[in-house]
Amino acid sequence: MRSYIIRRLLQVIPTFIGITFITFLIIQLAPGNPILMKLQMRGEGQLADTATTKKIIEETKRLYGLDKPIIVQYLLWVKRVLTFDFGYSYKDHRKVWDKIKERLPVTLQLNILSILLVYIIAIPAGVYSAVRAGSFWDRVFTIGFFILYSLPSFWVAVMLIMLFGGGEFWDLFPVYGISSLGADRYPFFKWLLDRIWHLILPVFCLSYGGWAYLSRLMKSELLEVIREDYIRTAKAKGLEERVVIMKHALRNALLPLITLLAYLLPALFGGSVIIESIFSIPGMGQLGFEAVLSRDYPVIMALTTISAILTLAGLIISDMLYALFDPRIKLR
Repeated sequence: MRSYIIRRLLQVIPTFIGITFITFLIIQLAPGNPILMKLQMRGEGQLADTATTKKIIEETKRLYGLDKPIIVQYLLWVKRVLTFDFGYSYKDHRKVWDKIKERLPVTLQLNILSILLVYIIAIPAGVYSAVRAGSFWDRVFTIGFFILYSLPSFWVAVMLIMLFGGGEFWDLFPVYGISSLGADRYPFFKWLLDRIWHLILPVFCLSYGGWAYLSRLMKSELLEVIREDYIRTAKAKGLEERVVIMKHALRNALLPLITLLAYLLPALFGGSVIIESIFSIPGMGQLGFEAVLSRDYPVIMALTTISAILTLAGLIISDMLYALFDPRIKLR
């Protein structure tokens, strides 16, 4: 186990370098100049052809190191990252870490709740559908989940706002932000209820798509395991069906679901651009979207780098969980 982890960690280094360098190169080659965009935001874009503005642009490039070759810029960036310094945002000259720390708690709340909701609903539904395959409720789950799976999240979000957010029908849920005005002065339980009330619609929009996929995956894997000889042997010994399913079959059927855990860490960090934009939630998805629009290279690279690290870490954790859940798998 120890030698395997060391080998995987050594493999992470070239993978990480490749991911970050390709991302850095794509960002640099993308159309749009962050300096000109910053001047336009300040109302100075119309002076781009004057000598004064050209001088300002050159000085700003030197300030941010954009006048150097791409490979030199990348090496300087790697040097800063090794000290956990992602630099300053081009947009407002704030530390990138400060901007991430502001948005990350919001995204974590949103995504942790949605992931829990997906697993809490999808796994029991998949187990029930496998045990009662072909029954009325199996067909209900299958049809209902796949109808939801086929609906795009942005359309569902707009429909929910119109139905329950004070549109043409009911005004039941807030549809803007994650807290009411002045919620920071509420007592804790009142603040908690207010936060939950704001998160109901966006969490549902993030969750319903995973119900069909995860429940069908759970059902297909459990059906395959139930047909194995050792399950029939366990039933022949007189064990209760509940014990056979929960103790013997479910453990092996969960192995494919462990693979999905590799992508949960970056998903928790990345957020959802569409849902956060529709509900005006100040999370990581909205931060990344704004950074792309403004060509804020340090923020884009910080988000990409952290997502890459979390993805690689998730893959290693998944491999270790495979060996934990299935003793037949040996990490050599």
